[in-house]
Amino acid sequence: MLEIMRTNDPVLISFVEALLKDANINFFVADANMSILEGSLGVLARRIMVEEANASEARQILTDAGIEQELRD
Repeated sequence: MLEIMRTNDPVLISFVEALLKDANINFFVADANMSILEGSLGVLARRIMVEEANASEARQILTDAGIEQELRD
């Protein structure tokens, strides 16, 4: 799996999840449970991971949604 985005913003994560689900792209939010270790401060970024075969399609969907500035290289 490839990381396509890293963010602390729970609203953005929810938006990305909805977009990827609608497109039937399998994804995984890594580090989602790290809040236990950080004391629920939200300082550790969550990573959006997709299968390598779907990475370009996922990037295009997020670009079309206007959040291309959040994508990782």
